[in-house]
Amino acid sequence: MADWGHYAKVFTAIFVIVNPLGAVPLFLSLTADRSVRERHRMPRITALSVAIVLAVACLAGDTILGFFGISIASFRVGGGILILLMAVAMMNASTVAAKHTPEEAAEAADRQSAAVVPLAIPILAGPGAISTVIIYAHQATDWLGVALVIVSCTVVALAVWAALRMALPLSAMLGRTGINIVTRLMGLLLAAISVEFIVDGLRQLLPGLG
Repeated sequence: MADWGHYAKVFTAIFVIVNPLGAVPLFLSLTADRSVRERHRMPRITALSVAIVLAVACLAGDTILGFFGISIASFRVGGGILILLMAVAMMNASTVAAKHTPEEAAEAADRQSAAVVPLAIPILAGPGAISTVIIYAHQATDWLGVALVIVSCTVVALAVWAALRMALPLSAMLGRTGINIVTRLMGLLLAAISVEFIVDGLRQLLPGLG
């Protein structure tokens, strides 16, 4: 029987680390001089890219780790530390370097289409989101568990589409301060999730800690 409480936690973790609202200000700056048609087209491409990247990470994550000889326990600790750094940056409402740098954002402004790079990758579906999906997919005990992780990724991608599609009204309603408040709250949740990853990984690497 599926543990729906666990999968609600999986969805929450993926949603928080992707943080669709956090991408709204950058999306607006990237599309300020673009046509209405392109502003409507970019959210679809971005959401589809996020869904594909996270689904591939879910299905191929274990294979990739095995190829490089990385244990899931080590990956939990490393991924947890990365996610914790991102959470701290989110609580400070600052740019997360692991997601993107100011130089990448400036370069994106000159691109014909920034929907995939850097908006989808690495700003939304970045290293932290990919690490989270791989860890939760590894926890799944059957095909249904993996399918539910992919469903969570798909729903998060739909949330990305909705947030970017409604970027103007959301920005007007929340303002930069409102978006920062939501980002800080998400950062707090993300910090708790990252600590769980680190502790679980250390318990596997160092059984004496248990």
